[in-house]
Amino acid sequence: MCATPIGNLKDMTPRVQETLGSVDLIAEEDTRNSIRLLNYFEIHTPMTSYHEYNRVEKARQLVGQLQEGKNIALITDAGTPAISDPGEVLVRMCQENGIPVTALPGPAACIAALTLSGLSTRRFCFEGFLPMDKKERAEVLEELKEETRTIVLYEAPHHLVRMLELLRETLGERRITLCRELTKKFETVVPTTLDGALQMYRSEEPRGEYVLVVEGMSREEKRKEQTAAWETMSVEEHMAFYEKQGMDEKSAMKQVARDRGVGKREIYGYLHVERKDMETGGGGSK
Repeated sequence: MCATPIGNLKDMTPRVQETLGSVDLIAEEDTRNSIRLLNYFEIHTPMTSYHEYNRVEKARQLVGQLQEGKNIALITDAGTPAISDPGEVLVRMCQENGIPVTALPGPAACIAALTLSGLSTRRFCFEGFLPMDKKERAEVLEELKEETRTIVLYEAPHHLVRMLELLRETLGERRITLCRELTKKFETVVPTTLDGALQMYRSEEPRGEYVLVVEGMSREEKRKEQTAAWETMSVEEHMAFYEKQGMDEKSAMKQVARDRGVGKREIYGYLHVERKDMETGGGGSK
């Protein structure tokens, strides 16, 4: 089995074209879309529908055919199979049954959007489509709040405004680049901010599938938030936090000093001098 990505028709590589023409069967999310691709390249390989709603049952059928010796190609309308796509189920079943799988390189929406975003590309995290369950989605967004890497998300047009609102509420104002129809005729790349995006799409109807590339939290901002959080705790509570994780007193003291941006001697002085003076009724140092 091979997983073959398709985007713009002109993105088709000779290797992909040769593969699609030589396999016994092509599994595709929407055969109505793929028939145009196959007709364009005069490929007459039979197709079968493989999508989100039949991903498990159909995957078992396809694995059975592969075990019989057939060669099958998995393609998508755009992007890369198994990336936020039911293809991951089929790939996993193939591996579990010892069936070799290879991937033919081609368009990947998340990477294309990242390279066009104008945001940092050195480190990034890919979340794809966030969970539909409200509680689970809120948990993921909360995790992303302190993410320092650039964040890449997918979103459908009818959910775009609500997703932008949730990102703004959870992450605060951030830079964002919205990409749609990547590699195709109506490719659109809009670098803006979350507030700017909301203003735009509250008056303009979103069209097409979107890739959202969101700026991560700056390390400086993260340090400030962490320092502010530590300052709400007493030194004893701060020490206990690390000691409960298994640190010895010396290591915990060193980490507490680092968190608070002070020297270890200052923490030692508080714990072993000022606290002792307080317990004995002494004045201690100011």
